[in-house]
Amino acid sequence: MDLSLSGEQRQLVDSFAAMYTRESTSQRVRAAEPLGFDPKLWETLVQTGVIEMAVGESHGGWGASELELALIAEQYGRAIASAPVIEAQIAARLLAACGGDDLLGSALSADKLVTFAPRPYGGDVLALAPGGAVADAVVALVGGRLVALSNENRAHVQNLGSLPLADVTVHDDAIVLAEGEKGRRLFSNAVDLWLTLTAAALVGAAAKAVEMGVEYAKQRRAFGTPIGAFQAVSHPLADSATATDGARLLAFEAACAFSDEPDRATELAAMAFAFAYETARDATYRSLHIHGGYGFGMEGDIQLYYRRVRGWAMVFGEPAVALDRVADARYGPVAG
Repeated sequence: MDLSLSGEQRQLVDSFAAMYTRESTSQRVRAAEPLGFDPKLWETLVQTGVIEMAVGESHGGWGASELELALIAEQYGRAIASAPVIEAQIAARLLAACGGDDLLGSALSADKLVTFAPRPYGGDVLALAPGGAVADAVVALVGGRLVALSNENRAHVQNLGSLPLADVTVHDDAIVLAEGEKGRRLFSNAVDLWLTLTAAALVGAAAKAVEMGVEYAKQRRAFGTPIGAFQAVSHPLADSATATDGARLLAFEAACAFSDEPDRATELAAMAFAFAYETARDATYRSLHIHGGYGFGMEGDIQLYYRRVRGWAMVFGEPAVALDRVADARYGPVAG
């Protein structure tokens, strides 16, 4: 598999990297907490076409590939951007696949922010819906039906990752997008893409955390020597740098599988998510501790990454939950 980027893909990455550098500085990320949403950043993203690119041309979009979405998701993770980009993209794709044209039109025109909940629900409340604290509507699988809920009754949930999570009340006037086997299949496909793009975002956060640790280790001195010269500092950073490269490769392989190996997309997406989370968790932990007491202070940037990567992953669940999905995809669900 050739993962070298084309000229257009490189331009796409560079343009989003530059945009996040301008619009998602650490100061802006802090200012958006505790809600975890930056309206100005969201406006810029919408103007950039971040939602249109996720939808096919027949529905008024750009028709970006899963790999292209993963490439910009990595830049999103590097910036720990305060906006539910991934969930909005997947919600738009689902609406296009289900024929929810009215709501899709509102999402593409930025009249409404529509988000996606990656866990199925069976009760009266969508607990910890990502983006639910700021979205106008949530697409979710509720009681086996794929529905779009207007987000009028919601309760923002304070969380360590400072994400816009909310408990959203399920009501009777939900728009049914698909039912039965079709609804479950569309939802499962959307979860595969959410896992893949979130894995790419976690890779971006891990890579940035390693860079921050390396930069600090070159500047901080002990006993007249940069602390990066000590094996107790350099070796953990090297381990995280190597793991980040592997996580990036797996995330991009999962993204390519949607078109190249569709039968393996579910398996690879869940594998990529689990490995990327563990990699980002370790990378941010190591970098934070290399920063010493400064790393734990709220004025330090590394703690933003330390908190955010854990919050992103826990929206879906522990890595073991993703590994169960790998096992189900390869060997079939456990009976009963």
